Amino acid sequence: MGASFRRMNVSASPDAQGSPLGKPAACRDTYSPDLLFPIARRGKRSEIGIRGDVLPFIGVDSWNAYELSWLDARGKPVVALGRFRVPASSPNLIESKSLKLYLNAFNQYRIPDTGTISAILARDLSAAAGAAVEVTIVPLAARPERRFAYPDGFCLDTLEIGIDAYRPRPGYLRAEGAATSETLYSHLLKSNCPVTGQPDWGMLAVRYTGPAIDRAGLLRYIVSFRQHNEFHEQCVERIFCDILARCKPSALAVWARYTRRGGIDINPFRATPGADDGGWDAGSGEIRQ
Repeated sequence: MGASFRRMNVSASPDAQGSPLGKPAACRDTYSPDLLFPIARRGKRSEIGIRGDVLPFIGVDSWNAYELSWLDARGKPVVALGRFRVPASSPNLIESKSLKLYLNAFNQYRIPDTGTISAILARDLSAAAGAAVEVTIVPLAARPERRFAYPDGFCLDTLEIGIDAYRPRPGYLRAEGAATSETLYSHLLKSNCPVTGQPDWGMLAVRYTGPAIDRAGLLRYIVSFRQHNEFHEQCVERIFCDILARCKPSALAVWARYTRRGGIDINPFRATPGADDGGWDAGSGEIRQ
């Protein structure tokens, strides 16, 4: 396979300031695991009241990589869809541009089969995340499909309300009245990259059991992230913790399906243990049909 594979000496940054985000970066065409840039989760989690390793949720970050290619043993290109599952319990998230640069470094690299590249990716991503990352690689010749079904619930975007706040306002959240179980969702989630300021667009869904959440307040709260600077995973954890604290559901699941940027989409899922996932497939970041 050419060069031997190197192990990384991983030291997670507490933030993204040292990452390749917002900086010119030449594409490499040699295997380069050192391109991966881990960011410690603990800093942002401390802002929302999470201390140590005791998490108020379980969950996973489901990544889909659409620009994955390498050369087979004879030099013929292979193109594939890559799916990565990063556990929410991992100490680090991986900055997405660094992942893109890392994946692009395989473009001119000879690898004999899909199993080999899967093992390489699993090892390197797990080292960066600090926990086991599940990797699935499906060549496009096998015709992999993604499903983009809508949640089976109520779309908040139909509500006729006025909105004038575009920074997170957890005070909008309230729940009262008889207990219910329902799924509420919105396509109006937008936040910004904390380094470049570029927009991240997503669909957010909330599945809960407990006192009925005020729908107008929830929609205002979702829209209030519109000028907020935070990574996808951090936004979803902030939303989960705010709803849990202010609406006090007995069961809660929050997930986001973000649109792809740079050939990668990131789909975080967080839930109380045993919560109904509302049809969300955390393995692929899709709605089950």
